[in-house]
Amino acid sequence: MKRAVFLDRDGTINEEMGYINHLSRFHLLPASAPAVARLNQAGLLVVVATNQSGVARQYFPASLIAQVHDLMERLLAAQGARLDGIYVCQHGPDEACACRKPKPGLLHQAARELDIDLTRSYVVGDRFNDVQLAANVGAQGILVLTGYGRGEVENYQGPRLATPAYIATDLNDAAAWILADIQQSTAGRL
Repeated sequence: MKRAVFLDRDGTINEEMGYINHLSRFHLLPASAPAVARLNQAGLLVVVATNQSGVARQYFPASLIAQVHDLMERLLAAQGARLDGIYVCQHGPDEACACRKPKPGLLHQAARELDIDLTRSYVVGDRFNDVQLAANVGAQGILVLTGYGRGEVENYQGPRLATPAYIATDLNDAAAWILADIQQSTAGRL
């Protein structure tokens, strides 16, 4: 089974804009493509797992999500980076779905379809929900300080059931930590 790095989208890969209800609002963060390319070169699967409740709230059609993801993949590819999968929950927070993060449905689906060992994988995001998602599947959670991350670290008052394995300045810092963690764990088995 393969090891993967699951990435949140908004605030982690691209600038946090609230709801991306138009393609012009999607802006890749500078660290994203180099980070994804480093993970690709290391042989890790890179998979996006994102909540997009704007569809359920009728802020935009589901077709816009596909357009945004096409743009994201093209911008990453232009810098030598690629995604191995994109998994989206389009449900609202009050819907009883199994896929809205921090519930593990999206990651379980990816694990089945891409032959991923979740317990050897990582989840990177800018919210404590992403860290909780990691804990819910036995992965390591990394909180990035981009997007909502800095505010989550400094001001979040809600429940924190899971603690991040690492707090990274951005996605490139997270990728460096992941690669060092893998190297350290591999060296420890020799």
